[in-house]
Amino acid sequence: MRRVPPEMFRFTTGEKSGLYGAVLDAFGAAGEHLETALGLDDVRERLRTVGWLAAVEDEELHDVLKKLVDWELLDRVHNHAENYRTAEEYERRNLQYSLTRRGEAALAGVRHALEVLASTGALQTAVLEAITDRLDELCLLSEGPASSDRRIFTTLRELEGHLEALVENTKAFHAELQRLLRAEGADLEVFREVKAATVAYLQEFLVNLDRRGQAVAAAVGRVEERGVFLLRERALRGAELPPVAGADPAPGWLESRRARWAGLRAWFLPDDGARPRIEQLHDIARRAIVSLLQVLERINESRRRSSSAVQDFRELARWFAAAPGEEDLHRLWSAAFGLGSARHAHLAHADPELIPAALPWSQAPPVEVSALLRESGRNERFTRTAKVRDVAAVKAARAERARAERAELALAWRELATDGPVRLSSFGELDPMVFERLLDLLGRALSTGPDTTGLRRATTGDGRVEITLAPPPDHRTAVLRTAQGALTGPDYLVSVTAPDGAGALPALPGSTRGEAAG
Repeated sequence: MRRVPPEMFRFTTGEKSGLYGAVLDAFGAAGEHLETALGLDDVRERLRTVGWLAAVEDEELHDVLKKLVDWELLDRVHNHAENYRTAEEYERRNLQYSLTRRGEAALAGVRHALEVLASTGALQTAVLEAITDRLDELCLLSEGPASSDRRIFTTLRELEGHLEALVENTKAFHAELQRLLRAEGADLEVFREVKAATVAYLQEFLVNLDRRGQAVAAAVGRVEERGVFLLRERALRGAELPPVAGADPAPGWLESRRARWAGLRAWFLPDDGARPRIEQLHDIARRAIVSLLQVLERINESRRRSSSAVQDFRELARWFAAAPGEEDLHRLWSAAFGLGSARHAHLAHADPELIPAALPWSQAPPVEVSALLRESGRNERFTRTAKVRDVAAVKAARAERARAERAELALAWRELATDGPVRLSSFGELDPMVFERLLDLLGRALSTGPDTTGLRRATTGDGRVEITLAPPPDHRTAVLRTAQGALTGPDYLVSVTAPDGAGALPALPGSTRGEAAG
């Protein structure tokens, strides 16, 4: 930040900051129409196009342009190509102004700042899928001829754009999330709805986030196997940088691409073995869900209870402070704490004959009063404690039921395991429990989109079993039968395997498969 010229953003402050900004905006709008130099009348006309409707005198506009020239935001040149008929025309049309590099940077900085103030962050899983697609496309283009260098350049720039969008949106959303966690307002209903919607949004983002992050990391590895340096060299040829005087822009361009690739690796596949940032985002989202649920619980608790004990005592203290006299204080005390006649007045000593009837109460020995007398109106009574319930049988029954459920689940996965792609019709007749597991796997796979190879992949909730679904090569129909009925549908190619690469789950002895995919 110390390298930023100190007077670059002077136009944003002061009495005429609005007019300064409008003039620079007018030059920016002219640049979009390829007009590089503007005279006094051109600036006045462009001011109206950018929304400055107030009247500006010539002298005031001259002063504004002179200030911008002094701050090196505008450059002033003489127009020698015009023919001037009068001295007034020469004075108005001779001087022309154009944006300098510093002026372009200042205008771009202000516009970017306004965009950041107006933008909101987002967690977009579509960006992760787009990054994977661009990486896969780079793998294919890296094996192509030299004519594909331009396509490599555009694909690489699209990849960097998706990565930048992911980083910026994630940072903005995380900042908004922290402000939401700290937000306090009078309208609890609005806060409750916003926080509940944010929890649902985070939960939706976390679905299959690990799988998408691993897919991007695998795609990065495939690109690096083909040589990232050669890919950048080909992208440089496809960029077709123009020749400039002075230093060659190619080294700086390559260094920028290298830094962007290092940022991509930091997010998905760090060099030093550190934890990828996408996993840190996973933890942050989970902690935010817990924090938001706690806030929602506090809001709901406050809605159920109109006031707290602390507020009640504070209000009572204000009443005591405003009481006019001592008698009023006693009445307020009795009304607030429910004091009345003593409930222990009927109690007597163990041997009442030892206490004379004429003895004042202040001199009489004390009588023990039960602590429960004020709350329940009865003396304390001691009874036998209840027996502790023996839950050993309940625990044993629950453990046995859990073992039986695990055995049924293992049997179902063994029945559904395949050694490779098979047709759906090969499963034939199934037990109802195994049929429900197969339906669950098919539903998970069909709910996901196909990847670049046309396959649909899904895993179980615990991640132990993976199904790969391929479209049927023909129009055959599969019929699956159970004791409860039959299911008819397209004869997909199905492969049920372990997702960690350990191979297919072993099938039970005697289990068969019908026709394989071949």
